[in-house]
Amino acid sequence: MSTVTKLLLPLALAAAITACSKPADTAAPAAPAETPAAAPAEAAAPAAPEVAPIEVASGTYKLDPTHTDVLVQWSHMGFSNPTAHFGQADGTLVYDAADVTKSSVEVTLPLAGLNSFTAKFDEHLRSADFFDAAKFPTATFKSTKVEAAGTNKLTVTGDLTVKGTTKPVTLDVTVNGAGEHPMLKVPSVGFDATTTLKRSDFGVGAYAPAVSDEVKVRITTEASIPKAE
Repeated sequence: MSTVTKLLLPLALAAAITACSKPADTAAPAAPAETPAAAPAEAAAPAAPEVAPIEVASGTYKLDPTHTDVLVQWSHMGFSNPTAHFGQADGTLVYDAADVTKSSVEVTLPLAGLNSFTAKFDEHLRSADFFDAAKFPTATFKSTKVEAAGTNKLTVTGDLTVKGTTKPVTLDVTVNGAGEHPMLKVPSVGFDATTTLKRSDFGVGAYAPAVSDEVKVRITTEASIPKAE
């Protein structure tokens, strides 16, 4: 072996060892996972429009019997839900816009205005089995308390007298509208009211419970301040 070979051989071995022991190139860092786009936030539901309060003029109103109806409904043995209405209402409403608790209402319902839409049944309802109209020709309601119950809402408590029996009744009232009547040209107002009664409380509970003791009552009415004489 030549002298040159003897000198180059250790250098070649050293280079080979260095190459084997050199760490592998560091792998390139993985690209960050793409962050999914945030889902658009759901559009907030629009707020319900506020109900504007109806301004009712203070004064003494006279009920309009042509546009006043007291409708009652009951269950007939679970088969049907008949109705009857009381018309010819006569009444007065006093409204105090500054202090609604000073308001009041008084109504008389003549049983001559009772109408079940069936003449024969009308006769039965007016008989002693039910209203005994010959002896008790009217039903009356007179308020004892009026309270605000929210925007355009009232709670009216009063005494209902039917067939000589008086019991407290609470009406849930909605003010439908108010302003100058387009035909009468006077301040006018309209209301709806609801309640539920037990007819046996007033001595007209015949055939209960087959014919439901509970009676649903719905009232709609208009009233106007009469023109000055």
